[in-house]
Amino acid sequence: MTFRSEPGDLPTLSRALIEDWISAMRLRFGPDRTNGFLRHAGLAADAGRPDARVTLDQIVLLYQVAATQSGDEMMGLWSRPIRARALQHLLTSVSAADSLAAALFRFSTFWNLLLDDACFTLDLRDARMVLSLQLTGDAPAQRFGHMLILKLAHGLLSWLAGREVAVRAVDFAFARPGFAADYPVIFPAPLSFDAPASAITFAADGTRPLSRSKAELVAFVRRAPRDWLFTRHRDHSLSLRIRAHLFQTDWSCAQLAPVARAFGMTPRTCMRRLAEEGTAFREIRDALRRDLAIRALSGSAASIEEISQDLGFSSAANFHRAFLRWTGDTPGAHRRGKTDSGPGVSRSPGGEYGSSDHG
Repeated sequence: MTFRSEPGDLPTLSRALIEDWISAMRLRFGPDRTNGFLRHAGLAADAGRPDARVTLDQIVLLYQVAATQSGDEMMGLWSRPIRARALQHLLTSVSAADSLAAALFRFSTFWNLLLDDACFTLDLRDARMVLSLQLTGDAPAQRFGHMLILKLAHGLLSWLAGREVAVRAVDFAFARPGFAADYPVIFPAPLSFDAPASAITFAADGTRPLSRSKAELVAFVRRAPRDWLFTRHRDHSLSLRIRAHLFQTDWSCAQLAPVARAFGMTPRTCMRRLAEEGTAFREIRDALRRDLAIRALSGSAASIEEISQDLGFSSAANFHRAFLRWTGDTPGAHRRGKTDSGPGVSRSPGGEYGSSDHG
């Protein structure tokens, strides 16, 4: 089979994560124009299902088409439109900094010149660098907007350092949403909600930023937000480390006991550690299967029977029932929906994945 890709590109996210973003675009650009952006990204204008999933490729493509065609690089997420080329000017500014702390200061100064409804502050005490985003008006925090701009700070710092800069903590100035399980895919750090301000905390870092060429800067902007929105770091979360391990494991060995041994712990300890992260082994395994299935149905010509076999199901009927439970849709309906939703979705090449559905 040919639908396997890199582990970091596989996770899907709940449609609910991007609904704030879609609502902001509809208010700024109107429903017809926004629906056109969604169709171009291969997304239905109205998901209609609480369990609907979106891929990283779709989020990247939606960002690219909306930011380019709307003339607002933050796509309605803030009260003032962020005009074209703002990201390029931001990169030019931070790339001239002589330290990561100075880059964060330039980042905060840049956005404080542009945002009317929020203000950044930077705290460099106690061997930490804390970038906080405080609302200045009465409007509630825009959840997707806060996530996106904090992740941009992390992405820019990592780009300057030439490696993924470690994040100590991320706080959000809104209540814990139902899709909170999506955030560990984006942020490599402990998360908290209902905070006084949204903030991202880094350890104080003496790394001198790399000298970035104009070509590298242009490439970063052209690929945005792929190079900074989705983290490649996995060490902070046992659940994500287990997911990456299962990605490389035959399904016949995808059982709790051998996986726990691979991580140097007993099954009971593994279960307890996962419970502390709000998940369970079976949930991790099912989520990986679900995301592999969505990728295969969206980006390969394999038959549903072939996909079910490669995902370790003993029959296509069992796969059908599992997919319906995972997404609220059948495999065939999901494939038809992706085919009909519009062109332009970037697909990753695949590879082989197979085993059994027992356990």
